[in-house]
Amino acid sequence: MQWLRSLLFSIGMVVSLLVYVPLLMLTAPLQPDTRYFFISHWSRWILWWLKFTCRLSYRVRGKSPVGDEPGIIMCRHESAWETFATQALFPPQVWVLKKELLYIPFFGWGLALASPIAIDRKARSRALDQVITQGRARLAMGRWIVIFPEGTRMPPCKVGKFASSGSLLAKKTGARVVPVAHNAGQFWGKGKFLKKPGVIDVVIGDAIDVSGLSTREITATVENWMREQMAQLPGCGEKSA
Repeated sequence: MQWLRSLLFSIGMVVSLLVYVPLLMLTAPLQPDTRYFFISHWSRWILWWLKFTCRLSYRVRGKSPVGDEPGIIMCRHESAWETFATQALFPPQVWVLKKELLYIPFFGWGLALASPIAIDRKARSRALDQVITQGRARLAMGRWIVIFPEGTRMPPCKVGKFASSGSLLAKKTGARVVPVAHNAGQFWGKGKFLKKPGVIDVVIGDAIDVSGLSTREITATVENWMREQMAQLPGCGEKSA
């Protein structure tokens, strides 16, 4: 039965893309806020469709950041799920992502309209310069920035080595950092067709004031917080160590 539910979810997702992206392309001449409204609305629909078809929902501990000043969200990366969920949980945002994603038909075309920071991960020095330069510009626009500091999707519960790009951006701009942990990979794994029913746990940490901290200290603070939270999430325990 869950296989059929997962199939129904996938069909709905593909069909919605085929309908939604051409409509989204019509918003290209409009203001970024208008384009983001359309993009985030689709993501919210995907989360609803996931709950309706696969019985997979989520619950949140902690509060979404508030205030006029945008910051940097350093989010756990286990699944495709969090790429939709951050748009439902946080203020208007852009994402740091690999540029290859923009080449995916329909999905990538729509993603490009969200003004992401699309980097070439093979050119590390240039990619870091992009994150700093474009990140500063996006923050000035009032956009939050979502970064997956582990760089790639990790197996459930296992915490990888954190890159310093998000911390360096925070140091250069003074932007606060909000860490986010979750266990979505236990239900929607990397490259997995089957979506398991259940409830994804999300933990939103308190905003970190980076003033007085070095880049290395910012990275260590977020990584230590992530390891602590992952160890406490259902289904993880000692696996995150």
